[in-house]
Order: sequence, then structure tokens, then C-alpha cells
Amino acid sequence: MSTTPTNTESTDYARTPRTTPTRYKDRATWEREAIHAILDEAYLCHLGFVVDGAPVVLPTVFARVGSRLYVHGSTGSRPLRGAADEQGLQVCVTVTHVDALVLTKSAFNHSVNFRSVVAHGTAYQVTDPEELDVALAALVDQVVPGRSGEIRPANPKELAATAVIRLELDEVSAKTRSDDAGDDPADADLPYWSGLVPVSTAYGAPEPHDPTIPLPAHMRRYPR
Repeated sequence: MSTTPTNTESTDYARTPRTTPTRYKDRATWEREAIHAILDEAYLCHLGFVVDGAPVVLPTVFARVGSRLYVHGSTGSRPLRGAADEQGLQVCVTVTHVDALVLTKSAFNHSVNFRSVVAHGTAYQVTDPEELDVALAALVDQVVPGRSGEIRPANPKELAATAVIRLELDEVSAKTRSDDAGDDPADADLPYWSGLVPVSTAYGAPEPHDPTIPLPAHMRRYPR
């Protein structure tokens, strides 16, 4: 769901205290293209918010449309009830890809190569029917591109049970690590193995529920 910034839209998101890391600042970026690329490769996020003074973090699916995130939920869930209020709901949305395990000769230097995005802001429930149609289609296509045009749309009963919240990507940054195993010079001669273990997500072949229906083109192109 990528878009190109307009002439009045900066190529970077604004830096704020909440989006500026205190450690490894060189791994952070506020570049829109880099942030959007990380988001577009994922469909699972973690939604953080506070209820009655206690933190709550929920896994759910999301989609990006331009500089806006849509996060899926139920009309009965706590975050969606809070986002329905006029003042909205303060949230933090995180997305992470793990690219490799970084194994070193010392326990202290073990790490993970990753790409992550953290977005802060006020989320609001989507109530406009046209925007909700766009958001729901985007959520489906975020998981399986092209899927929304090959399925039955939600009926009124299903729409009444489904809620989507909207978060503008205003206060957002990305952070990545893509380094080799960094052994300390003093550990160089130790007889322990060090290196990288690449990590990737694997998808199996689609398994039909009804074998009489041919596999559609968007599924033949899967995985994403």
C-alpha cells in the first residue's frame, strides 16, 4: 500500500523525544521510505495501551495506507472501546522482523539482526463507511495481496462485530541491526563457534478446503 510523498510532504518523519533512541542512535531512521518498507512486509503488530493504570499489549493484524495505520479489532475489545471516545486512545504500535540470530563467543555479545518500527499517537475508531471499506480491504490484502477482490465482503452483522482503529504515522521511527557477529578482540582465540543463523518465514503450499474450486491467481503468487 505504498505511496510517494507529495511536494509538501517531507521524506522524513519528524524526530521527537519518544522516537529518538537513547542507545545505538546510529541504528535509527526516520525516513518514510524505510519505515514504510518495514511495515509493508509485515501484517502482525503489537498494540500497546493503558487500561485502568495498567499496561496492556495485544497482538493483532494491521495495514498501512499512505501515512496511516489501520489496526483490526472487535467492537467488544477494550482498546476499540477507548478509541471510540472523542479524545481517542493513546497507543504504541510496534512491528518487528527478525532476520538473523547473532551468536558470538561470549554470552554478553549475543544479539539479533532485526528491523523494527515503533509508532506513538492517538488512535480513533473508524466510523465512516467508505473509510471502513478501504481499511478492511487493506487489512485483508496486507496478509494476502489481492485477496479482498476475491471474497465476499462483510455483511451488516459482521460489520457490527468488527472494529478498526486508525493511527496517523506522525510520531514514528525505525531501528535496524544488520551486523556480523562481533567478537571482542580478547575472545578471538577462544575455541567457540560464532556467526549468524539466518531467520526467515516459510509458507507452505495452499491447501484447498473445496478442491473443486481452482486456485486463484493471487494465491498462485503467494507467498507474499
